[in-house]
Amino acid sequence: MLSHATLERDTESYLVNPEDWSHEVAAELAAEENIDLTAAHWPIIEFVREYWDEHKIIPDVRHVVSHMAQEQGIDKKAAKQQVFSLFPYGYVKQTCKIAGMQRPRGWSTG
Repeated sequence: MLSHATLERDTESYLVNPEDWSHEVAAELAAEENIDLTAAHWPIIEFVREYWDEHKIIPDVRHVVSHMAQEQGIDKKAAKQQVFSLFPYGYVKQTCKIAGMQRPRGWSTG
């Protein structure tokens, strides 16, 4: 397994440089959060990455939920439940961290 020990991280273990992210790093970050990444996790992680690549900001969870609802043909409530079942300790705490984002300023664990 690739070790990301040399990657610069903040005091809460978020990557300092999102450009350092890879699928292997995501798997290790997920393991630190006690999450085994499945096929259901990757579309969410990849949407966060693509949004960041395009806008240079982290998408709010409502953007992720809207995207999932549209992509899967489900309502937003079901999409939000899916996000929080896949990442039970929260969008910022787990989704953003595993996607290699810096910790968003001013956001709690939402």
